[in-house]
Amino acid sequence: MRLIRRATGYDAGACAAIYKPIVEGSIISFEENAPEEAEMRERIESTLEEHEWLVYQEGDRILGYAYSGPFNKRAAYRWSIEISVYVSEDCRGRGIGRELTEALLEHASETGVVNAFAGVALPNPASVALFEKLGFERIALQEQVGYKLGAWHDVGWWQLKLSTAPVPPPARSAG
Repeated sequence: MRLIRRATGYDAGACAAIYKPIVEGSIISFEENAPEEAEMRERIESTLEEHEWLVYQEGDRILGYAYSGPFNKRAAYRWSIEISVYVSEDCRGRGIGRELTEALLEHASETGVVNAFAGVALPNPASVALFEKLGFERIALQEQVGYKLGAWHDVGWWQLKLSTAPVPPPARSAG
């Protein structure tokens, strides 16, 4: 049985295990040290105070996760979010990332979010394809912005307008 649900602190170990090889062996994340379970628990719990963190569960196993956070910490940006999605190496290509992202975007739409942004370290054709299939459009390229694994890497930015920006905007916590 598969299930997409809101994460809890109990999911921290599984999320950390998914993220560790991404941090240590790829440019998908620009972090250089993978967070341990306790730090991942703190990330999950602090995210859930204002945003969303979802896990994809199949049986007793967490296969992936996705979360949203502030696009920018300044209050006027509170109708825009940045999203991230990570899937276990052995489960990629099964549509898990798409399902998680769709669920995350549905929740964002219901809470008054106007724009969703995704930053992608390049090259990363799988993430680019995911976001573009979901209607995100590339809006920016930051060249040679991060150095990891012996090379400089670009970061591309994709944006999805979830709704027309109403005036005045709906009430939404400033975080």
